[in-house]
Amino acid sequence: MTFAEAVRRCLKRYATFSGRARRPEYWWFFLFVMLGGIVASLIDGALFGFGSADEPETQIVSPLWSLAMFLPLLAAGWRRMHDTGRPGWYLLIPMLISLAVLFLLGFEMAAFLAMGSPETIGPGLGAGLALVAVLLVAQLVASLLILWWLTRPTQKGRNEYGPEPPVRPKGDARA
Repeated sequence: MTFAEAVRRCLKRYATFSGRARRPEYWWFFLFVMLGGIVASLIDGALFGFGSADEPETQIVSPLWSLAMFLPLLAAGWRRMHDTGRPGWYLLIPMLISLAVLFLLGFEMAAFLAMGSPETIGPGLGAGLALVAVLLVAQLVASLLILWWLTRPTQKGRNEYGPEPPVRPKGDARA
């Protein structure tokens, strides 16, 4: 599968979470999204400046690109996980851990501000921060595991998510 074929196929299946996707389809599309993000950032810089120490950088194109590509990249990753014989929802584990970390940090910050002075910090705050550290390690491990799974070869034959995807899309005359 070529770069253009992968991009076309993933954009055509924008929000399709069923089926399977071979490695080239996912990784070519991933490269397309990353390169598009770089181009969008450069466009933001050209239009609004690159910011300075006194003035933050204005970004409009880059967040719009990220928002537009979030769902198709998630769907392609979901199908890629299916192709390795794993449930697609495993992709959400690092994101869920991130939400838990943000929630705990917000809770710890509120508790710290409520206590007043650093002398009144109790053991609960330290335990909460220790839990955040454990969750951050868990997030790193989960992210690396997901990355490893995304690089695994196609599971041969039919699996519970469908038949093995063809090497070339239907209707492609090339061998």
